[in-house]
Amino acid sequence: MLVSTPNVARAFHVLPTLQAGRSGSSRYISSRANVIFKDAKSAQFLAAVGDKESLSLLGGLPEVVVTGRANVGKSSLLNSVIGRRDLLFTSKKAGRTQTLNFFRVGSPPGRLVVVDSPGYGARGRPEWGALFNHYLETRKQLCRVFILISAAHGMGATDEAMLSSLNTQIQSLNGTCWTLQAIITRADALKTNGRAQINQIEQDIFRVAPTCLPPIITSCPSKGITFGIDEVRKSISHACGILP
Repeated sequence: MLVSTPNVARAFHVLPTLQAGRSGSSRYISSRANVIFKDAKSAQFLAAVGDKESLSLLGGLPEVVVTGRANVGKSSLLNSVIGRRDLLFTSKKAGRTQTLNFFRVGSPPGRLVVVDSPGYGARGRPEWGALFNHYLETRKQLCRVFILISAAHGMGATDEAMLSSLNTQIQSLNGTCWTLQAIITRADALKTNGRAQINQIEQDIFRVAPTCLPPIITSCPSKGITFGIDEVRKSISHACGILP
């Protein structure tokens, strides 16, 4: 039993009191990771899971799951990572993702599975938190949890609650089979003091979750420069044991 279940529920159902330069080797590894995601057309939606019982019907490939505050940009980021503009539905309205959505990457039978989870925060629901917590607790093929933090908004109270909960689970006596990494989204929205804001977010992340891997800074606007996506692909591939 996870000691941090109340924190997960708290993140999904906000209480009224809460406010809402690389080496050549690295470039080589990134190119190898891109090969895994190269055949974007073969990426496939597998299932939307809204209850604990249905989770047992899926399995076989290594998985990573993405969580974050509602409307933090999960769907846009995953579309960019997978290489498809419309595989995941994007919306400006928070709370559209209400199930655990499984997407296979790679030609059949696939190389890995990316899981999109419901957003937490003011638009979250306790039952979504219960399902997500059960997934973390029981999913043996889960390799890494990515938590998304908005560059523009920084780390809010619900982000801190979720990050703290994930960190506690990693440090628990039972241990976990997955690792934790943060992704800072929408960095393109930052202005002249952007570097200082990113530094503050990084400090906040490591203060709350010392076990968290160094965050990846990303941007995937509909128009403009995209960056950080290759690093996310490399991290996913490494976590799933496809890259050394």
